Amino acid sequence: MKKKSTIFLAVMFLFSLVLGACSSDQSNTDNDSGGSKDGKPYIAIISKGFQHQFWQAVKQGAEQAAKEFDVEITFEGPESESQVDKQMEMLRAALDKNPDAIGFAALDSQAALSLLQEASDNKIPVIAFDSGVESEIPLATAATDSRAAAALAADKMAELIGEEGEVAVVAHDQVSQTGIDRRDGFVNQIKEKYPNITIVDIQYGGGDHLKSTDAAKAIMQAYPNLKGIFGTNEGSAIGVVNAVSEVNRNDLVVIGFDSGKQQIDAIKNGLMTGAITQNPVGIGYETVKAAVDAINGKEVQKNIDTGFFYYDKDNIDDEEIAAVIYE
Repeated sequence: MKKKSTIFLAVMFLFSLVLGACSSDQSNTDNDSGGSKDGKPYIAIISKGFQHQFWQAVKQGAEQAAKEFDVEITFEGPESESQVDKQMEMLRAALDKNPDAIGFAALDSQAALSLLQEASDNKIPVIAFDSGVESEIPLATAATDSRAAAALAADKMAELIGEEGEVAVVAHDQVSQTGIDRRDGFVNQIKEKYPNITIVDIQYGGGDHLKSTDAAKAIMQAYPNLKGIFGTNEGSAIGVVNAVSEVNRNDLVVIGFDSGKQQIDAIKNGLMTGAITQNPVGIGYETVKAAVDAINGKEVQKNIDTGFFYYDKDNIDDEEIAAVIYE
C-alpha cells in the first residue's frame, strides 16, 4: 500500500512539472509576441505631450485610423514638452510591450536614438510624426513641412509691417526638429527676402505659455520699436498674445502657429493677426496608416507631407480652414 502511494505521488509530481512547463511556455509566448490581447496588431504611439489641444487632435486622427484599419493603439506623452527624460521612459515602456509598430514624435531628435535602434534591431517598424529624428531608422515621417510653413509666416509678417522694421521670435525649443525648422524657416526667409527687416531677438519658452509670456514681455521692453513677433507653436503663440495684452501693445503684429480655442479667439478679437495651422488630425491618421502598411510589409513613403495653411479673421470660417483648425 505504501509503495502504491509513493508511486502515485511521484506521478502527480511529474504531472505538475509538465503542466507548469506548459504554462511557462504559454506565458513566454504571450509576452514575446506582438499584437493585442484580441489578436489585433498593436501600435504604441508616443507623442510630445498632452499639454496642448494640438496633441488631442493628433490623437483623434490616430484613433480614426485605428478604427478604420482594425488595429489597437495606445497614445501617450509627457505632461510638458520639456520632459525629454519622461518621454524616454515612455518609449522604453512601449518597447517592453513588444508592439508591432511604434509611432514617435521626438522632443529631442538625438536623445531617443539608442532606443529607436533597439526597435529596429527587434524588427519593430518606427514611424516618426510631427517632429523628425536625425536617423534613417524611421521608415516614414508624417509631418508638416515646418520650414516652408514658417517661411510663409515670415512672408505674412513682412507684408503686414510694410517690409521694414524690427521683429522677434518666441520659439518652443531649440532641440526638436520642429523647433529648429520653424525658427530657421522664419529667420532665413526674412534674411534672404527682406533686407529692411531686422530680427532683433529669439527667445525660447519651452512651449509653455507662462514662460513664453515672460519671454515676449522681456523682448518688448528691450525693443520699444518692435513691430512684430512670431510664436512657433500653440503655447508660444498664446504666451505672446498674453504679453501683448498685459503690456497693452496691441499695435504689434503677432503671427502664431497651430490653432486651439485661445488662438482662434485671439484672431477673432484682433490680439493675434494670423497663424499657420497644421493638419493635426491628418498627422495622427497618416502615422497609424503608415504603421499598418509597414506591419503588412508594404512600402511606405519616406516623407508624408500633411500640409499647412495660413488663416486670419478673413478666412477663419472658410470650409478649407475649418477642417484643419481645432479648439
